[in-house]
Amino acid sequence: MTRKLFKSLPIIALGVVVFGPSTVALAEDTDANLEAVRERVAAKFDVISPENVNASPIDGWYQIQKGSIIAYVSKDGRYLLQGDLIDLDAGTNLTELSRNDARRDMMAALGSDQVISFTPENVKHSVTVFTDVGCTYCRRLHSQIDEYMAKGIEIRYVLYPRNGPASAEWNTSEQVWCASDRNKALTAAKLDHKFETSSCDASIVQDHYVLGQEVGLSGTPAIVFEDGTLVGGYLPAVSLSQQLEQKSVQAAAASR
Repeated sequence: MTRKLFKSLPIIALGVVVFGPSTVALAEDTDANLEAVRERVAAKFDVISPENVNASPIDGWYQIQKGSIIAYVSKDGRYLLQGDLIDLDAGTNLTELSRNDARRDMMAALGSDQVISFTPENVKHSVTVFTDVGCTYCRRLHSQIDEYMAKGIEIRYVLYPRNGPASAEWNTSEQVWCASDRNKALTAAKLDHKFETSSCDASIVQDHYVLGQEVGLSGTPAIVFEDGTLVGGYLPAVSLSQQLEQKSVQAAAASR
């Protein structure tokens, strides 16, 4: 059961999970303590590597991170806590900052050959959008693609068929990826129009699906900003542009 637990962390309510009695005698805040916790966590969760466990802002607790999924484990390796860590003095959600950093790095790792990009002549901002070809609000967003282009917003699409590998959307996503013109094919798919495709290695759809799970998606469309901020749902071009500009101003102020 514990091996499956971390895979389902995005839907677990805030709470404490008892690992069972700890048999490890640990020194406080030492490298030996960290290594012992890493070993214990890795033994409980086969999807967690030792490097996924590191120091946290709380004394006596360590942070477990898999993609943007974050939890905390006590220094004796007994208790697992899922929830957001808030710095009340600073008014900052420290957990969300860590998630943003993870999402930013994951999106930056996506090469231009791994996404379907709609790029304006003058790019002011770039966002990554997880899209399902059959999703109503995904279609609404794409129907206004010219408005995003006019605002200088590059849309980098990642294919995320929400219903999984057995779905019609998954099959259509693979066909889109195998089309000679993916941009035209994606537009046609969102209009339920036919488009030309061929056979190819479409394993990228599986990669995109796994990435969406690691990002922590709860639905589509999902928009990831340049700083890793995740916005679930559709945003019209004007609203998205305003939020991106605000982010830029905040980043510039913070760097002074």
